[in-house]
Amino acid sequence: MLIRFLIFACLGVTTEIHFTAFSKFLDNSYTTSELLRLEGHSYVWMIFIYGSAAFLIPIGYNLVKKLPLIGRLIAYMIGIFIIEYIAGFILDITTGSCPWAYSNAWNVSGYIRLDYFPFWMVFGFILEKVHLWVERVLVD
Repeated sequence: MLIRFLIFACLGVTTEIHFTAFSKFLDNSYTTSELLRLEGHSYVWMIFIYGSAAFLIPIGYNLVKKLPLIGRLIAYMIGIFIIEYIAGFILDITTGSCPWAYSNAWNVSGYIRLDYFPFWMVFGFILEKVHLWVERVLVD
């Protein structure tokens, strides 16, 4: 289970670092001197949040595996929004702030961004494929 945890934690944090770097690039948020660095970021808390997929994805996949692809993608998006909201809320009350603290018009309490739904659908699909690969490759 530790190996599964580390696989999902590394996948999530790496994806987040790439996502934040390319988002900043597409938003033209880099200065000229920063442009080629494509600097992304994440938070140490995200290791535990993404790593929890090792426990949650098998449960979620078993619940939705018979749905058509679009149904699974919607289910993953909703599940990720719920986890992100709960994690943000818990971090906010325990540390005094939510590290990602969204502030755009599509945010819900600063914990989730509804306009990220297509990214979470794709990420859910990636998690599904990684889960299936891990099931084939790893023997508990």
